[in-house]
Amino acid sequence: MKRKRKIVRWSLIILCAVYLLLLIPDSKDIRPVVTAGGKSFTWNRDGQWLQMEKLFRDAKMQQPAAVDSSLRSLKLIAENELTLLQEGTKLSTDSNWVVAENNFFSLAALIAAQTNELPWFTDYYNRLRNLLKDQSQHWQMKEPDVRNTFYELAYGMRGAVEEVLLQADSTKISPAMMVDTERSVTPITHIFGIEVHSDDILVSRGGAEVSALISRGNDHPGNFSHVALVYVDEKTNQAFLIEAHIEKGVAVSSVEQYEQDKKLRFMVLRLRADLPQMVADPMLPQKAAKAMYEKAMGKHIPYDFKMNFHDSTAMFCSEVVSYAYGKKGIPLWQTSSTISSKGVVNWLQAFGVENFVTQMPSDLEYDPQLAIVAEWRSPATLFKDHIDNAVMDALLEKANKGETIGYNLWKLPIARVLKGYCMIKNFFGGTGMIPEGMSATQALKNESFVAMHVNLKKKTEKRADDFIKQNGYRPPYWQLVKFAEMTSK
Repeated sequence: MKRKRKIVRWSLIILCAVYLLLLIPDSKDIRPVVTAGGKSFTWNRDGQWLQMEKLFRDAKMQQPAAVDSSLRSLKLIAENELTLLQEGTKLSTDSNWVVAENNFFSLAALIAAQTNELPWFTDYYNRLRNLLKDQSQHWQMKEPDVRNTFYELAYGMRGAVEEVLLQADSTKISPAMMVDTERSVTPITHIFGIEVHSDDILVSRGGAEVSALISRGNDHPGNFSHVALVYVDEKTNQAFLIEAHIEKGVAVSSVEQYEQDKKLRFMVLRLRADLPQMVADPMLPQKAAKAMYEKAMGKHIPYDFKMNFHDSTAMFCSEVVSYAYGKKGIPLWQTSSTISSKGVVNWLQAFGVENFVTQMPSDLEYDPQLAIVAEWRSPATLFKDHIDNAVMDALLEKANKGETIGYNLWKLPIARVLKGYCMIKNFFGGTGMIPEGMSATQALKNESFVAMHVNLKKKTEKRADDFIKQNGYRPPYWQLVKFAEMTSK
């Protein structure tokens, strides 16, 4: 009996000692950081947003005939501006871009109140956006002012369109929006009902909290958090998606698996057919996709938490695409993504990021070498996307004011034991709860980060619900940001 008590006592002592050892925090090593040294884009248009909402509210109170009359005038201005912009090469400084954008915002406010003109509006949007993409080939996109102009036009118009969609009857809106018919001779498949070609690039937005951080934690906050490369086997016509996942590194999935993975939106991008490399070899995209497919199938490539696209031994999602095209002589992200806000840098460092001049999914849209083929956004999840973004914008504002991501220290020993188990699973080809390349401490910080987002999101949703009951329409994005900021204080 004494011997058993002694064994139990010593076992408890050893367990306590191990637990205390595992409580020792990670050493605060100073990691090299590739800083951006830039400046985050700011809208500074609060007055215009509020004026748009007033115009919308007033239009809802007017007789349909009066709104129709105003719409006819704005539509005429819109078509005239488009005609002017189509005449020759237009620089980013051309004043007609500003006129067209301001008129577009006014149109959006009225069409949101009377959505029978929505088909014309989305068609006009795509014509204007395609022209913007075409003209950007002649712009110096590496110049900050030029890049900001493109971003303001492209991101601003999409935002206006989505505000209209959120006020419309979702049952009458198709999730798929065809944008451009860029020619391609590579094999074809279909994703969410949209025809895509081998080596098309899919930028998407996931439903996880970290997806919102990736989308918004950028000098040019965007709508996308993930990139995948399409590959269609020319012999079997079987389609695959090549992508890098935080949980398992570079992986190959089927179209069915890609569609089942929760997405709030996605966009199809395609290499322009008139690029010199494409004129010389129209099958170049197929060769790039096949080579990346074979590389992904040939060996395990871990996820690159450092976001270092110069080192291909590990890859993050954007790197899969830039590597595939780069090997064929087409450098994507001609203008690198930059992350300059101190708070955003500190938060991303907490998850292992070391490079803040990198390649962010949202910025791929602004590459002049790529045409926008189509967009897909589910009406049922579009509002969720906006709330997630608004909450993240509010959280990043707190980050910029010095708030850090902490973690529960008492959970550290358990997390470290779990990490050890996950490392064994990784060694034998399995996927663990804590991703390969992420430490136990980083996993706990991620848990805290998710809790912060979920908590603030619930409170923001409550304010949004109250707004809908009081006003009879969904709050626009600027109101959601206001709700999130008020709640986070």
